[in-house]
Amino acid sequence: MIMRHFWQSLPTLLLGITLGWSYALKADAAPPETTPNQVVTILEQIEAAANAQDLATVMEFYSPEFTNTDGFDHNSLKEALTQLWGQYSNLDYRIEVQSWEAEENGVIVETLTYINGVQNRSNRDLKLDSVMRSRQHFENGQIISQEILSERNSLTSGSHPPTLTVLLPEKIGTGEPYNFDAIVEEPLGDRLLLGAALEEGVTAEDFYQPRPLSFELLSAGGLFKLGDPSGQPDKRWVSAVLIRADGLVIVTRRLSIEN
Repeated sequence: MIMRHFWQSLPTLLLGITLGWSYALKADAAPPETTPNQVVTILEQIEAAANAQDLATVMEFYSPEFTNTDGFDHNSLKEALTQLWGQYSNLDYRIEVQSWEAEENGVIVETLTYINGVQNRSNRDLKLDSVMRSRQHFENGQIISQEILSERNSLTSGSHPPTLTVLLPEKIGTGEPYNFDAIVEEPLGDRLLLGAALEEGVTAEDFYQPRPLSFELLSAGGLFKLGDPSGQPDKRWVSAVLIRADGLVIVTRRLSIEN
């Protein structure tokens, strides 16, 4: 149940308030301290509504024509948030502006979104930590489109879950192999360590699909995998699950495959 719940709810749409647009950031993007007051106010209102899990208010800030490069629209975003907030009743959101620039029809804002929370399932606390960088395009006070630029998620449980150092590039070229390392920082000693690695697509359909996992007994302190992506541009979630007697940790990173 823990694994299935994680794959269904954690990656990419933890809020939908990881806001974005697919334009490349221009050299004349302005620093965050000069962000227009109107944009700051809207982001503060979104943040407050999300922390209150006020779905109706949050969705008012998304255009009915909202699109997302992962395949989400206004309706599927609302559905994803309904499911997520039904599982996490106390998520905490914090949005930071990184830069912004004016466009003819609106404003583009790059943000960092921090998401933290705890869920209790079967008398087990699951601690969530997420950081996402993204761009958003505002028109008439609403978000019309979204792209997530980078994503780091972790879910931990137990008295002493393994502490990981994760090595994965954010971007690679098409057809270029990559290394994914999830290294346990604590000495293994005589404790057993189970691990599994998973790569999956980043789409609205993938968001709802549980993923089977095949665990292996690890003789070394971590997972070391070589990825072999296809020759087409793509975005992937790359995840590691590590389980020890005193805790477990699940980490997910977003990998962009570009020409």
